[in-house]
Amino acid sequence: MQTLSRGQKLKWSALSSEGLLQVGLAASLPGAACDISCFGLDDGGKLSDERYFIFYNQKSSPCGALNSRGPIDGDAERFAIDLARLPATIRRLVFVITTDGQNAMNELQHGHWRLCDQRGGPLAEFAFRGSDFGAETALIVGELYRTDEWRVSAVGQGFSGGLSALLVHFGGEEISEPKDSPATPSPPSAPAPARLSLEKKLEKAAPHLLSRAKPLKVLLEKRKLEEIVARVGLVLDASGSMNQRYRSGDVQTVIDRIFPLAVHFDDNGEFDTWAFGEKSLGLSPVGGANLKDYIERERGGWKNWKLGARTNDEPGVIRQVIKTYRESSLPAFVIFISDGGVQANKEIERLIVDASKLPIFWQFIGLGGSNYGILERLDAMPGRVVDNCNFFALDDIHSVGEQELYERLLTEFPQWLKDAREKRIVVS
Repeated sequence: MQTLSRGQKLKWSALSSEGLLQVGLAASLPGAACDISCFGLDDGGKLSDERYFIFYNQKSSPCGALNSRGPIDGDAERFAIDLARLPATIRRLVFVITTDGQNAMNELQHGHWRLCDQRGGPLAEFAFRGSDFGAETALIVGELYRTDEWRVSAVGQGFSGGLSALLVHFGGEEISEPKDSPATPSPPSAPAPARLSLEKKLEKAAPHLLSRAKPLKVLLEKRKLEEIVARVGLVLDASGSMNQRYRSGDVQTVIDRIFPLAVHFDDNGEFDTWAFGEKSLGLSPVGGANLKDYIERERGGWKNWKLGARTNDEPGVIRQVIKTYRESSLPAFVIFISDGGVQANKEIERLIVDASKLPIFWQFIGLGGSNYGILERLDAMPGRVVDNCNFFALDDIHSVGEQELYERLLTEFPQWLKDAREKRIVVS
């Protein structure tokens, strides 16, 4: 493990070739608790999107690339980071430690900022102590920032004013005490940034789908899923037997009707998409900009997708989905559309059983076909850590109302979330 000194800078590539990493912080301050936070800043060094302020009241960024994991292996706080998935607008990650104002940083016994690989193996560490600082109540410990590539900086800079002052310094909204607050000081706390309502999101991304917000909103409240942030994926059977479903517009209808659900769960307003025949193909994520006529426009239209012979290879695309989400710190909600003809039952069973220890929930939907094979029997499969999937069939997508469709989609997802959290499969 490399030792970093105060003010030292180096390229991240000098430590690791991977974009997945963990950052751990700790500080020992006798008689006081310290808060640890991460600010995701833009090119101007400002918190232009408060959803990238990760602290005790907001554990994950909307893209799922920046997540608080809590105390791990001697760290008071550990952050899991996927540099490749951070939006281009996030140019700098600043890691800070703050006190409640009753103690100062010069009272620190010791502390550290530790860079680890994605499995938690230490790569580099910046150690510090109270004699390095004065009477400040906040400490900017270290940064990850990008210029031509991602770089590391061991900062070690004291800052007066605590968390509230840091938030203002970075362009966020000031943390203010209520007028009738008691005289005894209490730790500063910032309200969790409000998420846009589903109606507002749809009004901006897909106004033609706005009428679908109300039935979905009612169900989300009923299932206690209003505040859930999750990644959303869609897998489309594009084998030859599905041709009529594509020509008739049924597949585009599926995408349109799923979109409001994805907009609610995934704050980047889009969902990952795959198609499969004999081969699997990762398609462009579906978002507000490309939602309209997606099936006819994506990669020259569905007829031009390079999928080999239009036969079914479910295991191949399942492996692609698992590879995408296996390291996700957010739960992943995957909707898998098939019209049947499923034959690789044993291989699918093995993959789904193995995936039951991963943060992925699979919602299989049979679309007007038959011979769904193992997809129909998933709920009864033994050997899984948690029940990680569900199946239902639709003879005709147009015959099912919005409320019924969303009811079916969300029947088992809430229970999976609960079970996955208890097993520490999902930490957000």
